[in-house]
Amino acid sequence: MARNSQNFDTVILGAGAAGMMCAAQAGVGGARVLVIDHARAPGEKIRISGGGRCNFTNLHAKPQCFISSNRHFAKSALSRYTQHDFIALVERYGIAYHEKTLGQLFCDGSAKSIIEMLLEEMQKVSAELRLETHIRALSGTEGGFTLQLEEQGSIYNVTCRNLVVACGGKSIPKMGASGLGYQIAEQFGLALTETRPALVPLTFGEDVLADFQSLAGVAIDARISCGKITFEEAMLFTHRGLSGPAILQISSYWREKTPITVSLLPSVDVYQVLRERRQQDGRKNIATIMAELFPKRLAAYLADIFEADGNIGDMSDKRLMALADAIKNWTLNPIGSEGYRTAEVTLGGVDTAGLNSRTMQAAAVPGLYFIGEVVDVTGWLGGYNFQWAWSSGWAAGQAIAES
Repeated sequence: MARNSQNFDTVILGAGAAGMMCAAQAGVGGARVLVIDHARAPGEKIRISGGGRCNFTNLHAKPQCFISSNRHFAKSALSRYTQHDFIALVERYGIAYHEKTLGQLFCDGSAKSIIEMLLEEMQKVSAELRLETHIRALSGTEGGFTLQLEEQGSIYNVTCRNLVVACGGKSIPKMGASGLGYQIAEQFGLALTETRPALVPLTFGEDVLADFQSLAGVAIDARISCGKITFEEAMLFTHRGLSGPAILQISSYWREKTPITVSLLPSVDVYQVLRERRQQDGRKNIATIMAELFPKRLAAYLADIFEADGNIGDMSDKRLMALADAIKNWTLNPIGSEGYRTAEVTLGGVDTAGLNSRTMQAAAVPGLYFIGEVVDVTGWLGGYNFQWAWSSGWAAGQAIAES
């Protein structure tokens, strides 16, 4: 079954955060905008984010919180549509929110309120949304682009002057993530940077894995370093290795065969605490004293691997200093990550060298835009990647509306 060819000013591939934001801007002035997505519902990543409450931005979002082969690329979009602009939009819709920690803003209620807000913004400009719609073919034309689409068994062509690629990266494939955006970039001659899972738990070899499995579920504050990069948040032991905010953050910088350094209880002077406890309770075993500082299972494990045994009263300052130093400079060697299955985002993507930082348009292909996760711009954990989606989507949508 076929339909007649349909013409739009702009077609946006992906009804996620960036795509819906772009549609709400691109349709200003009466332009015909179509958003398509293969999913059954729009904004699926928004829906599941933040435990269903959506960590929709971060009060501290700034270019330094983003990773890219061009560290200056994100500056334009982030400065022109800021976290405060998105917060103002959220407030206009009466969506209650709160700061959880480190500037992370979450909805008080359901993440669905953010999706509904974006859909309403799209409706204001009469942007059309088609779900469960798949791309069978795509080609460039003299005046723009032609797409062959399949929707509920119906196959038809759509033409457009502007094509916006907002279909995300490879993370969370169970939700339909694929490399489509990268394939389109390559089709039109744009370069890609290396892609890899980011904001992802790290895995370990048999030398420590059994021990970590016995500690699964134990969480503790830690400062994690990889080279010159450091993050200080919670760390969680799992059946596969290490997770928690600090590990997810450092995973974006970690590379294979590179060690990480873990400093447990970074805000505590462990050496001073041990000296004080030696004076107060010298007859107690050091493992018992450590259980006052650390969760019991972790304390026993640390005492074992750092060979801390006997009464604390029998341990010299030098020995206590060595133990404290080991706790503060624990070197670990991950062998990999859990991959795209659990990665929150994809690191790398469409090379920013081929894009205009103000408009997100491909320099060599007029009318072709890339926004959101598909671009080589990756934010830290904590609402930064949503802010990039809002900012880049807004920048492209504005550029399209102005053109």
